[in-house]
Amino acid sequence: MNDTWITRAETVADVPAVRDINLAAFPTPAEADLVDVLRSDPTAWIKGLSLVAADDTGRPVGHALLTRCHIDATPALCLAPCAVRPENQRAGAGTAAIRAALAAATSLGEHHVVVLGHPAYYPRFGFTRAADHGIGLTIEVPEDALMALSLTAGRPLPRGTVRYAAAFGI
Repeated sequence: MNDTWITRAETVADVPAVRDINLAAFPTPAEADLVDVLRSDPTAWIKGLSLVAADDTGRPVGHALLTRCHIDATPALCLAPCAVRPENQRAGAGTAAIRAALAAATSLGEHHVVVLGHPAYYPRFGFTRAADHGIGLTIEVPEDALMALSLTAGRPLPRGTVRYAAAFGI
């Protein structure tokens, strides 16, 4: 694991690098395109919640994005996509970007985050099965893949159905 990842909010200069990270990390351009669409959606995009992990030269190699969603009527955040350049995977860049994103969300006063992802990866950040909290989706997904996290101690997760930003198509 690399201990020298520099995490910071995405800047305008990082936009091409973030796109390149997502293009390199995923088999299709769908996630890179999703980030671009979310960036232009003022109801979804929250300044300061698109985080990069950069190497010691300042080159972004990892990315984590939090955008607005809702659990029924309660505002929440969606963690997606998260990506790391293939040559930097399994070295802590993704973990650093996600931890920085969650810390930034907490500092902005956000309370709840959902993620649809690998059930062996996201629990390290405190995510638990959303179904155990009465949270679901309008589409079928493996029950272990939808997870939720309360960023505020003593503030339970709301029950309900996750409504993502329109760009997600869910």
